[in-house]
Amino acid sequence: MAKIVYVDQEDGKRRVMDNKKLYARLLTKFKDETRIEPIFAALDAGNYEEAQGLAHTLKGVTANLSIIGLHAKVVELEAQIKARSVKPKTVKAVKTVFAQTLPELERVIEENG
Repeated sequence: MAKIVYVDQEDGKRRVMDNKKLYARLLTKFKDETRIEPIFAALDAGNYEEAQGLAHTLKGVTANLSIIGLHAKVVELEAQIKARSVKPKTVKAVKTVFAQTLPELERVIEENG
């Protein structure tokens, strides 16, 4: 089985007092409800305040769930939004890592649920 690289599930489980089922439920909620498109729609509309707020929220959620790969990319994106200088390369990286994280979340959920 392929190694999990975008989710630090050991740290994530520690954050919920090693409650595997709770961690699996939280990851399921994240997987089912999180959308990154609104961040980019806000950027496309020139609404940096909204984009920054959405990115900041996503940054916090990914940190709390130990979704480390996406967290790192969103930290970078949020800094660029604050600077009003978002690079297309960063947008692409966030979208790519988000897409690559979803199957890993499925595996982590399955292992812990």
